[in-house]
Amino acid sequence: MVYIEYVFTVSPLQPGTEILIAQLGYAGFESFVETEDGVEAYIQKAEWHKGILEDIQVLSSAEFEIRFTSSEIEQINWNEAWEKNFQPIEVDGKCAVRAPFHAPSKADYEIIIEPKMSFGTGHHETTHMMLQYILEHDFGNKKVLDMGCGTAVLAILAEIRGAVSVDAIDIDPWCVENSEENIARNNSKNIKVQLGDATQIPKQSYHAVIANINRNILLNDMHVYRESLLPGGRLFLSGFYTEDLPMIVQCCEALGFAFKGNKERNNWVAATFVLA
Repeated sequence: MVYIEYVFTVSPLQPGTEILIAQLGYAGFESFVETEDGVEAYIQKAEWHKGILEDIQVLSSAEFEIRFTSSEIEQINWNEAWEKNFQPIEVDGKCAVRAPFHAPSKADYEIIIEPKMSFGTGHHETTHMMLQYILEHDFGNKKVLDMGCGTAVLAILAEIRGAVSVDAIDIDPWCVENSEENIARNNSKNIKVQLGDATQIPKQSYHAVIANINRNILLNDMHVYRESLLPGGRLFLSGFYTEDLPMIVQCCEALGFAFKGNKERNNWVAATFVLA
């Protein structure tokens, strides 16, 4: 399979890169690799057309300077590429996330992830903090939604922690495929993966909603998360920065959520709320 690769340099890096990735995702780009200078984005040649960037509004924004080059590449062995640098991690000494080729861990919980090009190995600050939240809270007999599931690492830990059912949704077909592979690899029985966006979320169905996406999508879909939660349900959010927290809290409180606290890690934030 042939891909078109775009290499973007972005200044200022954040939130420019975050916005760019979100807009490219809606345009059909299926995979991204964040770099020190910006992001590398990939789209199948069959899905590419000359006007692919015309609706990417951030490229014409006066707030950011974004330059890019593009080239056609043959599909490379993505697994080999990430295996060179992927190291196992432990979260609070309780949960280990490793690849199939790593030695087993002695942690209380172990998740085996082969992420390919999907987001969510536990290394990124947002995924790490969301894993911490799942470890800290009771998921026994809970129905859970993992929105923007990536590799399904959060969904898998939620099931390990006792969730009786988990709906995992992602807009990226690659993530859906990868999630299904990781669910099978971890012998998870109660996780169902769907391709789609917030329109796929049923109402009044969940005790907990996990959404690790980005600020703009969170703000846009917050009312849907609220409608999907059962009374007293808990909302876990991440994918945004320290300076975005007041905006997130204001949006949630306007919808009837009570703010219960947040975590910070290298300027990234995760926060939790309860439906009052």
